[in-house]
Amino acid sequence: MKVLNILLLAVFITFPLLAAGAQEEDTVGISGTIDGGLRLLKVESSNGDLEYTIYRGDYIVFDFEDGRSHDFKVPELEIEENMPKAESDKPYVKMKKSGDYSFTLGNRNGVFHVLELVNVHYNEVTVTEANKLLKNVKPIIIDVRTRGEFEKGHIPGASLLPVQVFEENLATLEEYKNENILLYCASGNRSTVASKMLIDAGFTKVYNLRHGFREWKWSGLPVE
Repeated sequence: MKVLNILLLAVFITFPLLAAGAQEEDTVGISGTIDGGLRLLKVESSNGDLEYTIYRGDYIVFDFEDGRSHDFKVPELEIEENMPKAESDKPYVKMKKSGDYSFTLGNRNGVFHVLELVNVHYNEVTVTEANKLLKNVKPIIIDVRTRGEFEKGHIPGASLLPVQVFEENLATLEEYKNENILLYCASGNRSTVASKMLIDAGFTKVYNLRHGFREWKWSGLPVE
């Protein structure tokens, strides 16, 4: 297996401030833009209902035209936040489950359509399938968690490239565009976001560990 020389243990791991140059979403029907691993959803100053189509695993941030904060509630997912969040908090809300979910944002109603990522170049794998993949195919292994999580334990042979800086470092992966790449995070959500970035960049053999490192560890598989 080629050695992936992108072990970014010295990178400063925080969610970056939202930059003006967010990347436009190029998938038809998917809402918002991606910036620093976050999905930025525009909230225009009108009174109509809101409707967004996003992916499971997306980290949601709202961009309000009125510049004010608003109560955000998704009852079925037990989400209740004030958006945008205070600077001391992580600025996002994570969408962990696929499905259709009604929400309120201030005095407006809306619905999220949360989709599973489906692509001919993408496969979700269980820990058993991932373990076989490692033995038989020997893919490049990328951990998209934070440095702190990585240092507490990771899959042997994995390189660290946190989802927060994943997009800006895609060029370091260019030579592996047609090779097998296995991505994982703690639970399978952040790695879904990173998988989408690889697919959009033209990578052809992307595997995502569906339930992440937690299930890998609970299954008694090797950890270093």
